[in-house]
Amino acid sequence: MRETIWTRQRSAAPARETLSREQIVKNAMEILDSEGVAGLSMRKLAARLGSGATSLYWHVPTKDDLIDLLIDQVWAEIDVPEPELAGWRSGALLFGHSLRSAVLRHPWLPEVMYTRPSIGPNAMALGERGLVLFGAAGFVTPHEVDLAMGSVMSYVLGTVSAEVATREMVRKSGRSEESWVSEMLEQAQSVATDYPQMQESVRRRTSVDLDGELTENFVFGLDALLDGLQARVKK
Repeated sequence: MRETIWTRQRSAAPARETLSREQIVKNAMEILDSEGVAGLSMRKLAARLGSGATSLYWHVPTKDDLIDLLIDQVWAEIDVPEPELAGWRSGALLFGHSLRSAVLRHPWLPEVMYTRPSIGPNAMALGERGLVLFGAAGFVTPHEVDLAMGSVMSYVLGTVSAEVATREMVRKSGRSEESWVSEMLEQAQSVATDYPQMQESVRRRTSVDLDGELTENFVFGLDALLDGLQARVKK
């Protein structure tokens, strides 16, 4: 496993250095959000900052290090309420929706977050608050608390990763969401003639509101998962 920016001793910048790591992360995030991972390079970032590459490398030695910093910055955006204020169930619901929203704001995240461990300070703080929240549910063992939080994160990240992929497919088609969904439903209907249950399912999908459909799917699944966790607590 490669050494990460979180385990490596940070080098001191030269005394006259005016560029900060915070500036680097902010500008790199803007590039990623608009152009994706393929659009980000250290050279492009240095030019955007009006800085030489050497100055940039004092703060962030490699592009991998920069990606680590950017992922950790996303974790800082996620809301994990204290259980005393919201209760564990409502808090977990808010946490799930906040996590989904963060990924939708930064659709490049699924491409990179599974390729490296998230062990930065914001990831650690998120985990700490999350374990306190799920610990308030009353699970029998601490290990079940770990599993409960992991289950919610896995559901949210898995679902929103598929959602990001769908939205990207629509974007690359160059068509409106309504037009894309309408054609998809027409094609599904045309090939479902020998599968009556599937044909009826396609007929029920009359809405071409992609946002509404994806949100409804997400809400149903998250509610069902939390129902299951709550049922385990009540045993």
